[in-house]
Amino acid sequence: MRAVRNSTVDGVLRRSARRTPDRTALRYADRTWTYAELDEAVSTAAAELTGQGLEGDDRVATYGHNSDVYLIAFLACARAGLIHVPVNQNLTGEDLTYILEDSASALVLADPNLAGRIPEGFAVRPLRDAPGSLLEALGSTQPYEIDREARDIVQLLYTSGTTALPKGAMMTHRALVHEYVSAITALDLKESDRPVHSLPLYHSAQMHVFLLPHLAVGATNIIIDGPDPVKIFDLVEAGEADSLFAPPTVWIGLANHPDFATRELGGLRKAYYGASIMPVPVLERLRERLPSLAFYNCFGQSEIGPLATVLGPDEHEGRMDSCGRPVLFVEAMVVDEHGDEVPDGTAGEVVYRSPQLCEGYWHKAAETKEAFRDGWFRSGDLAVRDREGYFTIVDRVKDVINSGGVLIASRQVEDALYTHPGVAEAAVVGLPDERWIEAVTAFVVPRGEVTEAELMVHAREKLAHFKAPKKVQFVDELPRNASGKILKRELRDRFSEDDGPRSA
Repeated sequence: MRAVRNSTVDGVLRRSARRTPDRTALRYADRTWTYAELDEAVSTAAAELTGQGLEGDDRVATYGHNSDVYLIAFLACARAGLIHVPVNQNLTGEDLTYILEDSASALVLADPNLAGRIPEGFAVRPLRDAPGSLLEALGSTQPYEIDREARDIVQLLYTSGTTALPKGAMMTHRALVHEYVSAITALDLKESDRPVHSLPLYHSAQMHVFLLPHLAVGATNIIIDGPDPVKIFDLVEAGEADSLFAPPTVWIGLANHPDFATRELGGLRKAYYGASIMPVPVLERLRERLPSLAFYNCFGQSEIGPLATVLGPDEHEGRMDSCGRPVLFVEAMVVDEHGDEVPDGTAGEVVYRSPQLCEGYWHKAAETKEAFRDGWFRSGDLAVRDREGYFTIVDRVKDVINSGGVLIASRQVEDALYTHPGVAEAAVVGLPDERWIEAVTAFVVPRGEVTEAELMVHAREKLAHFKAPKKVQFVDELPRNASGKILKRELRDRFSEDDGPRSA
């Protein structure tokens, strides 16, 4: 029997199913689920998993593409008292093995076309499209009930690994339910919304900032395989979708698509961006094309569920580079290297206190102790807070460049480069240099014909001379994780092995 005061992740769906059982909850491909049907499927899947001998706190990894069954598998783990481990479907080899071994997953639920990548020694069951799949089992009804505590771990949410090996953030039911309420209030989520979910569901932003909160309010959700511009445009034009979350890379892709200027996109009411920093020039171009579209900047990190701050549509003017103010259940401040709060307008590290925070890192006591100090969680983000309480992210602490003893924020250099029409994408890092300690180095995906000298002159017109890149390296694409974050660690590691940039 469920404890009368517990609030669990799967309970979010159960409440919506009792409130609006016949309302459409979810569409994927040719399958449609009402709230009652979806809740019933979650119970059946929970019974199936425990029927395989899984029990209390066993870890279940999910390694698959976007689908309705992916969502059901996560909620089934929550209902069965198991710990869900979402795995990036692009991982292979050592990266995949690392997460499966680090989490000691007792079962891997995998799409059949991915199952061959899973190393030997792990039990595997297909999610869908194969005999014995979890989807196949949903054809019968199996009620399921278990008592769980709100403080039970429900998910190991592995960090993106942009600066170090991924760590499993231990998320409780309590933390995620608090985060859902923060998302609902800060992002104006309504039952009448028609969101399309196109980013990978393994990632916390799509799952925990948008899909689960939208299920909580009773919205009708559409899951698609990926952020295909034509598919998104079709859904908007047909009146089936009116809100979309995407990282800046996807918004850039949508804005650069040939159909963007001609399709009827007036039905798109809410645009959410996050997961990485949106270049201000790109945001300005989007707002010029869709002036009535409400833009929300969502910022945070895995360890906080992941939403920490939001910049609302009526807050963008005059602060386009801000990530907003803390959401309902988050308290934040900016501190120096000693943990002391710094005056407004001074750069420092952002720290958080919140019921949304993880319990620490799975089997990593030293890293947990380092991150949680003096009653606050150290985010690793360098930011400035203004007098009105708005935060502007300057950089990741580990991405700040020390050039000749002067600290330079890579984002400022990137924003300057984005104002040149020949720059499609840019990432700036510091590479080892005998003269400068670290030389400001820009990696640019070009648009059309542009030269290194032209971009260096352009940067020096926009920035102090010492901040301008010492070298511009043209690349076909920037390394990213599936959520769109640029892997600057990979750029540093790959190009530091060369002779390094030329000093200028």
